[in-house]
Amino acid sequence: MIQLRPMTSNEYPAYCDYFIDDYSREIAENYGHSMDRALEIANQDLLRSFPNGLETNDHELLCIESDSELVGYLWHSINANDKSTFIYDFFIFPSCRNNGYGKLAITALESQLKLIGIEQIKLRVAYQNQRALKLYQEVGFAISGYNMSKKIVS
Repeated sequence: MIQLRPMTSNEYPAYCDYFIDDYSREIAENYGHSMDRALEIANQDLLRSFPNGLETNDHELLCIESDSELVGYLWHSINANDKSTFIYDFFIFPSCRNNGYGKLAITALESQLKLIGIEQIKLRVAYQNQRALKLYQEVGFAISGYNMSKKIVS
């Protein structure tokens, strides 16, 4: 059984540490930035979304639990105008992977969203993240576009 619950202020610093480390590596890998620049961007993005920590109405940080054990995080933001939500971050701890928690967490999120009239979940996944691509396709996501970039070399 999976439970999605709001993150507490005591849990938020650990999430920030994980997110900035993980996201900065993704930025450096995908966009060719130095790690210093990638860390700066990751910090700015997190601060932009959570300027007052968890005190915000636009974004929701959830803890994913199984039998009261923290197994991951899910960050999403609802857009009521188009009845959708966008997943910014979805992470199952490496030690908890391959137990079906990812699928169960997406199913639990869908159930919560249906209750409030949300009809669509959107997200972006890095092309080389084959584990995530496979999970999302297995739970019914369809590829709706491609993000592309080109480094301009001087």
